[in-house]
Amino acid sequence: MAKKYLILCALCICIAPFAKAQQYGLFNTRTLFDGFENPAQRTFVVDSSRKFASNFFLPNLGINAANKGNSDLIRRAINEGTYSAKDLVLGSGDINTIHQNTNIYLLTFRIFQSYKFQKELGFAWQLRSDAHLDYTNETLAILDSYRRFVGRTPYDDVFNNDGYEQSYHQFSVTYRENINKRLAFGAKISLLSGVTYNRLNITDSYLLMDPTNNLINVRVKGAYKASFLETDELSHKTAAPNFRNPGISLGFGTSYTAKNGVFMMANIKDLGFIKWGKTAYVNNISSEVNITDLSQKSSSQIESELANIATDESVNKSFYSLTNAKADFMISKPFSITYSFSYTPGLVVSKNLFYKGGDAAFVNKFKYNTMALSAIPTYNFNGLFLMGIQGMYQTPNFEIFLGSDNLFKTVTQINGALKQDHTIGTGYNGASFYMGVGIKFGNTVEHAQNTSTIPGINDQEASFFKRIFSVFSKKR
Repeated sequence: MAKKYLILCALCICIAPFAKAQQYGLFNTRTLFDGFENPAQRTFVVDSSRKFASNFFLPNLGINAANKGNSDLIRRAINEGTYSAKDLVLGSGDINTIHQNTNIYLLTFRIFQSYKFQKELGFAWQLRSDAHLDYTNETLAILDSYRRFVGRTPYDDVFNNDGYEQSYHQFSVTYRENINKRLAFGAKISLLSGVTYNRLNITDSYLLMDPTNNLINVRVKGAYKASFLETDELSHKTAAPNFRNPGISLGFGTSYTAKNGVFMMANIKDLGFIKWGKTAYVNNISSEVNITDLSQKSSSQIESELANIATDESVNKSFYSLTNAKADFMISKPFSITYSFSYTPGLVVSKNLFYKGGDAAFVNKFKYNTMALSAIPTYNFNGLFLMGIQGMYQTPNFEIFLGSDNLFKTVTQINGALKQDHTIGTGYNGASFYMGVGIKFGNTVEHAQNTSTIPGINDQEASFFKRIFSVFSKKR
């Protein structure tokens, strides 16, 4: 079973608890999450907030995934623990899709540095994972039983799967400042420590079950890379950050608030790579195999031989992988209904730069004093429609939020799993959940008119980004 998992490049995500983590409802909320994900964003309020902020290891996470295609089979596997591909249509050329993202902020710490330029410096430890897989019906069928193919005509391109899975620790430093009252810049630099990686790309495949001659003929061409081959290579030591698989990523962003209140934000996030060590595996697959004496072998033996095709000639070799970099853009404008109540609509577009996927979301935020409720319909570029909802309580020194990017699918998925009933729910499978807590402490960040000790009020202080821009302008 371990080799099946590896060959199908994280296909087991289908039958695990659905665990994409964008949380668009948190954009432009000035929460800790917003400040670390969108580096130009402010998180402190002058005259109200304390100088330091952290989550103190309290939950600050987002987990989300969806599977499009063969929904009943996947739903039965999740809800009832039964896996059967006997009714699956073969030879149709159907391609199914899984995508998954997880983003967990284990620890955050942020400092208000200066009033004059609204400088903020932050440090964070995250655990990230991303996956995307396009897979065929025949892949699910061979997982169930090779006998599904007995007596049928030859199949071309039956195992042409393309996908990856990657997880890593991310240790980051963020810095932001205002260039003027309306324009801000921010940057985020991170050291990465890879945990797991699997990449499978099958470009040509062929299968023939020949019961007359008591053999199976299989041909596969493609490429396979992995950080491990057997599941027993994984342990708690693998999950802990150790930098045996080091990497680096960069992010930067800007925001602008117009006089009429229109807010615009743009970001490039997690632009980087990981170098997987010499103990990783690489296999350029080009194999044609005949599995003979079928009557003398058990089903598990035959399935093991099929699984080994992608891994048998793997060699230890270092390689590089790209992180799942994204480009984000947001535009929004608040409307005050009453003194205490406001409505802020916002449009967010996010696109993966190196891998498949992206979203377009319409954020509708309704705020009453310290309470806010957001409704977020989203179109995912994998052809999925999601409906998100978010609740938040936020003061200048405390915030707590809870939400889902895919509310209706999450409810039916949980309901079906609890009742162990695959008939609950229709359409694609998916679930999403996120939550977070942030606390500020220390001295109050006071306005210059209220104190003579506020940092950043002196003639020597300069803007970091202005100095950078002036260097480039002088060179020209």
